[in-house]
Amino acid sequence: MEIHGHCDERFAAVREAFANNFANHGDVGACFAATLEGEYVVDIWAGHQDAARTRPWQEDTIINVYSTTKTMTFLVALMLADRGQLDLEAPVAEYWPEFGAQGKEAVQVKHFLSHSAGLPGFSRPFTPQDLYDWDSACADLAAQAPWWPPGTQSGYHAITQGYLIGEVVRRVTGQTLGQYFSAEVAQQVGADFQIGVDPADFPRIADLVEAREPQPLLEMDTDTIPGRVFAGLDISPQTTGSAGWRQAEIPAANGHGNARSVVRAQTAMANGGKAFGTELLSPQGCARALEVQTDGVDVVLGLPVQFAMGYARPTEAIPTSPNANTLWWGGAGGSTIVVDTDAHVCMSYVMNQMDNQIIGDPRGTSLSQAMYTCL
Repeated sequence: MEIHGHCDERFAAVREAFANNFANHGDVGACFAATLEGEYVVDIWAGHQDAARTRPWQEDTIINVYSTTKTMTFLVALMLADRGQLDLEAPVAEYWPEFGAQGKEAVQVKHFLSHSAGLPGFSRPFTPQDLYDWDSACADLAAQAPWWPPGTQSGYHAITQGYLIGEVVRRVTGQTLGQYFSAEVAQQVGADFQIGVDPADFPRIADLVEAREPQPLLEMDTDTIPGRVFAGLDISPQTTGSAGWRQAEIPAANGHGNARSVVRAQTAMANGGKAFGTELLSPQGCARALEVQTDGVDVVLGLPVQFAMGYARPTEAIPTSPNANTLWWGGAGGSTIVVDTDAHVCMSYVMNQMDNQIIGDPRGTSLSQAMYTCL
C-alpha cells in the first residue's frame, strides 16, 4: 500500500495505523490530516476512489463526509455569536418568527446546537427530493410541536439540525449557510470544503462504498423516536452520489471535503480562534464551544453523549481524547473530526468505505490514539 503526502517523523505511528486500516480494517480509499499548534504535521492519503479500485485517491479527492459537516454549522453559529450578530441564548423566534408556533416560542438557539430542541425529525417521512427543498423543509419544522420539552434532553437531530441552524443563519445574514461558510470560513483559511457542491468539482468526488451491514438505526420501529427520525431517510451511496444531493444544501449531512480541508476549517477552534494567518473568532468566542448543554443518554442514538455548543465532549463512555477540553464529532460511515483545545491539535479521518458503527469506528479511533501516543 503506497501512502502519499507528508507525515512528520515524530508521528510515524500514525502512518502505521493508517496503513493498518487498509491491511486489516477494509479501507478502500482514505485520508488523514492533523495540525499541531496550527501547523500540519500529518497530511496523508492512499487507496482508491471506487470499489473496483480503478481510480487512485488523489491529493484533491473530496467526498461526502455526512455528519462531520455539522461541525461547520457549529463553527458558523459560534462565529456569528462572537461577532455580536447572533445570541445563542435568545429565543429562535426573535430571528425566525414563524418558528414560534406550536409552543416553541421559548426554544433557544443553543437548543439547536445541542440537539435538545425536540425537533429531531420531520412531520412525515421525507424523500431525498423533499430534503432538496430548503423552504419546505424549514416550514415543516417551524409548524411542528416539539417532541419533548425543549432543553431537557438531547435527541440527535440527524438531518434537521442543519436546516434549523441554517435558517437562523439565513435570517441573520441574508446568506444560506453554504454561502456564509464559503465566504467567511473556507475562503478565509483556504479550506477545500463545500456545502452544496459546484458541478465543476463532481469529477473529483470519490464514490462512497456501502457498509457491509446496514446501520441498525435505519431499521427501527417507526413508532419510536429514533424510528420517526430515520423513517424514509435515504443516505445510501446511490442517493448521496446524485447531482441533486451534491448540489443541495443539507448542512447536517452533505458537506464535501477531505481530511485536509476539514482540519483546515476547524484548526482555528483548537487555537483560540486563529489559523493560517486568519482570526475567525476570538478566544472567548472559541471557549463558548465547550459549554456543556446536555449530558445523558441521547434518545435517538441510545448512547450517553455530552453535547456542548454543537460539538460533543469526551466522556468515560466515549473517551475520544485524554484531554477534557476537546470537541469532536463524526459522520455516518466513519469520518471524524477531533478538536483538542488543550493540546492545540486538530485531526480528521475521511474515507469512502462506510462502516455501520454509530460512534467509535475503529479506523478513526486507532488514528487518534496513535496521534496521542506520539504527543
